[in-house]
Amino acid sequence: MALCRRLARLAAHLQDPRKVAAFQRLCGVEGPSGWADAEQRAGGRGPVVNGGPPAAERAGEQGHPAGNGTVPGGAGPPQRWRRRPRRNSLTEEDSSQEFSTRSRFLYYLFSLGTELGNELFYILFFPFCIWNLDAWLGRRLIIIWVWVMYLGQCTKDVIRWPRPASPPVVKLEVFYNSEYSMPSTHAMSGTAIPLALLLLSYGRWQYPLMFGLILAFCWCSLVCCSRIYMGMHSILDVIAGFLYAILILVVFHPVVDLIDNFNLTYKYAPLIIISLHLALGIFSFTLDTWSTSRGDTAQILGCGAGVACGSHVNHIMGLQLDPPPDTLPLSLSSLTVTVFGKAILRLLIGVIVLLLTKVAMKKATIPLACKIFRIPHDDVRKARQRMEVELPYRYITYGMVGFSLMFIVPCLFHFIGLS
Repeated sequence: MALCRRLARLAAHLQDPRKVAAFQRLCGVEGPSGWADAEQRAGGRGPVVNGGPPAAERAGEQGHPAGNGTVPGGAGPPQRWRRRPRRNSLTEEDSSQEFSTRSRFLYYLFSLGTELGNELFYILFFPFCIWNLDAWLGRRLIIIWVWVMYLGQCTKDVIRWPRPASPPVVKLEVFYNSEYSMPSTHAMSGTAIPLALLLLSYGRWQYPLMFGLILAFCWCSLVCCSRIYMGMHSILDVIAGFLYAILILVVFHPVVDLIDNFNLTYKYAPLIIISLHLALGIFSFTLDTWSTSRGDTAQILGCGAGVACGSHVNHIMGLQLDPPPDTLPLSLSSLTVTVFGKAILRLLIGVIVLLLTKVAMKKATIPLACKIFRIPHDDVRKARQRMEVELPYRYITYGMVGFSLMFIVPCLFHFIGLS
């Protein structure tokens, strides 16, 4: 019992939003004028709904002077850089406040760390790996990524812990503010991808083990710290995400070869894959009310299903993307200007095709789903929040993106002589 009480106290200590605010201050981040007073008022209360400050406090902050504690005639405050929180198309306009930071370097560094867990990174990293490095490796990374992200998103909606309270925390982004907090799926992907990359590539590629360990450590640390810096997760959320990802890796890494071989060779694999991923998506949509995690979950499952089906079609048609066994272990020593130029050209052309596929499918599926289920689509943002629209829109759109990644784009490369 004593051990349980100690663990409970430790968990409460690591979940304290004031620890997040202290890390932000250490990095030079400050909220709007009067934020310190609001933080003191927030110190004695529990967390508010998903990290959002009450409206009365937000209104009260507008009336505080902007002197920031300076004394007339004294030295002025250090020069600060003012910004608005990063947002997306589904973010409410009044859900964030301006903040300031002393260090642009840290802001851009941790923004980079956050992007390592966002769609922009995935749509560049996975295609580059599959088209230019090693399709065998890329397929297995996507299998692990899909399960890590799916389990992480579902766990959030089961535990339902709110985001760190604001104040005292300053929200530097509000992309995922409607989601729950525990565990951090950014920390999970930022742990699983580099570690899986190391486990799957070492021995298949020639590089020093120390290089792989340093890359994995820096990648993981940057993503995890960025979530605290951005004010989106407590320290406990990040630690839980890190450990959860390792647990999933321990379970799935031994069977990833079996899953990939099943996707490639089993006759009815596409039917089973599509049915399984669709069933998992429907289950996740029943866990709670709407949040961006719903769309993200359907998006991840759709992408995974599309990649698996595209891999199966490649195998059936004899379009072999994997390096021949006699070329193993692979090496980067043969990199030339021509090889590098072709790699960049493949990435540029391929990503354009993927983005065009995404836009075309989005334009087609949202109005079609609204028409089928008789949902008004005058306000697209509200229509996309309905399960009947969001699940088919995300699943079909990103399923086609995944299928294009594995089959259509490689066929295009073969046709134009870039394979």
